[in-house]
Amino acid sequence: MAEKGKDTKSKNKLLHDKIVLEPKSSWITFNEKQRKDIFTFTDGYKKFLAESKTERLCIQNIITLLKKNGFKDINTITKAKVGDKFYKNVKNKSVMATVVGKNSRRWQLIGSHVDSPRLDFKPHPVYEDCGLGLMKTHYYGGVKKYQWVNTPLTLHGVAFTKEGRKVVISIGENENEPKFIIPDLLPHLAKNQMERKAPKIVEGEELNILVGNIPIDDKEIKEQVKFAVLKHLNAVYGIIEEDFTCAELELVPYNKPMDIGFDASMIAAYGQDDKVCVYTSLMALLKIKSPKNTAVGFFVDKEEIGSMGDTGAASFILKNFAYDYLRLVDPKMSCTKLLETSNAISADVTSGMNPTYKDVHDPKNVSYLGYGVSVEKYGGGGGKYSTHDSGAEYLSYIRTIFNTTKIAWQTGENGKIDLGGGGTIAMFLSQYGMNCVDVGPCVLAMHSPCEVTSKVDVYSAHLFYKAFFEA
Repeated sequence: MAEKGKDTKSKNKLLHDKIVLEPKSSWITFNEKQRKDIFTFTDGYKKFLAESKTERLCIQNIITLLKKNGFKDINTITKAKVGDKFYKNVKNKSVMATVVGKNSRRWQLIGSHVDSPRLDFKPHPVYEDCGLGLMKTHYYGGVKKYQWVNTPLTLHGVAFTKEGRKVVISIGENENEPKFIIPDLLPHLAKNQMERKAPKIVEGEELNILVGNIPIDDKEIKEQVKFAVLKHLNAVYGIIEEDFTCAELELVPYNKPMDIGFDASMIAAYGQDDKVCVYTSLMALLKIKSPKNTAVGFFVDKEEIGSMGDTGAASFILKNFAYDYLRLVDPKMSCTKLLETSNAISADVTSGMNPTYKDVHDPKNVSYLGYGVSVEKYGGGGGKYSTHDSGAEYLSYIRTIFNTTKIAWQTGENGKIDLGGGGTIAMFLSQYGMNCVDVGPCVLAMHSPCEVTSKVDVYSAHLFYKAFFEA
């Protein structure tokens, strides 16, 4: 008989606690000092987000941090040894960075993508209508088009003149600079518009931004506002209308990363998919000194449009880097052998349970904000199409890292079986034969102009990525 007043558990309760999984908020696993570390870390993350809205800006900031932490351009070295740090820049849109490990014949690789949904200028964007100067856009990635109207936008990118001069353009990030906007139809006149289905409330061809209103006072000019816009661009940047065909100009939301909630426990910002994984894995890589296996950070473009293209994960840029790496570290080793025996994390976000729209998720198999970084065995759509399905052996390896380090984690799926879906770069990493699984924070309002994450999930992702590099 138990002593009177002593708290005891029945045998079934003891067994229950051992074998039944009961998810809980990971906030309660951090003490006050550790919570301060979370807020300090995410302050740095918000700054990085604000300065990395496009893929070019993101890569530029990654390289700046790499150089600051002793990483050398691969083109400047002829040999590498244990502990050496170097990176390869691919067309200013993708970067591979590495710290050579004691076992240089195996990679611990974390891949994340630097691009986010946005609006791109069409090749011939400028036109005039109703006394207004406008520009035509083509949306990039999966978006709800109606979310982008009436949203202040900023412009970033590059253009090349006929003479081959590169022009960098950035307008709107500073408070005193003009912004751009797509004006929606007022509700008083939107009866027919509101009868459209949601994907067509705003059509792709209706995503036209306002860029001017003051005409040139010259009767010889037919489109006086359009000409005024082009004249301004020519005066400030030296470009002509034809130069838009040799440009990459992108419109992104003006909003700055901000704390959300009375407790400031969450972050709302544009581009957290997938710069949350870019930043957390980059910060982890910068802390690595002499890992057991070689640590590799793979920061790649084009994921939001299927990873195709010369800077996407479906290209051969990773394999090319593997050849470059072996040339410096171990010329006798087979590139195929290196890739096949390596471990990889596809660091990407997943959808979090939205309490207002719970019916789109399986509540037993969904990630929750604040419950730790999420592991997803597979993505894709119904029937596990267009995805990578990780093996049990590798998942056991990943779980061991979590349990050994006591890092908060959870598992989930991206929506109900025949309702949800979505791909990551996992399928392109695994095509080399390397082990791979998706691990990243969950997000609310993914692909919108303002996505939401929990700070504790962001920090847990960082802790795991560092533990993975060191595993």
